[in-house]
Amino acid sequence: MIRAKLWFRCAAMHDPVTPMVAQPALVGWEAKKRRVDLTIERSFSGEELVKRMKGWVTTDPVKVADVVKKYGKLKVLDDRELVIELEKQGDFDKLQDDLAAEFGGEVDIEMVKKNK
Repeated sequence: MIRAKLWFRCAAMHDPVTPMVAQPALVGWEAKKRRVDLTIERSFSGEELVKRMKGWVTTDPVKVADVVKKYGKLKVLDDRELVIELEKQGDFDKLQDDLAAEFGGEVDIEMVKKNK
């Protein structure tokens, strides 16, 4: 298993940025005929997190997610950090090439070294 960090370009500053979960989403309910005091705290999935970047980065994050899904899976580790999980080095290399071909220098990936 290989993990990679996904870097977009910030629409305002044009420097590399990656989304992270600063705080999980708090989901609740509104009932028509009663009060519901139940809430659930839940983090985003990797794809949900990427899609929320629309307008903040220089590319369409949905298109980026579609390219990534051909080779690996977007995941949020420890309810915070976005990574791409890939099966083998060849998938990493192909994904890197496809991102460069599709988005130029606006999106790239970086191998995450394993902690021992």
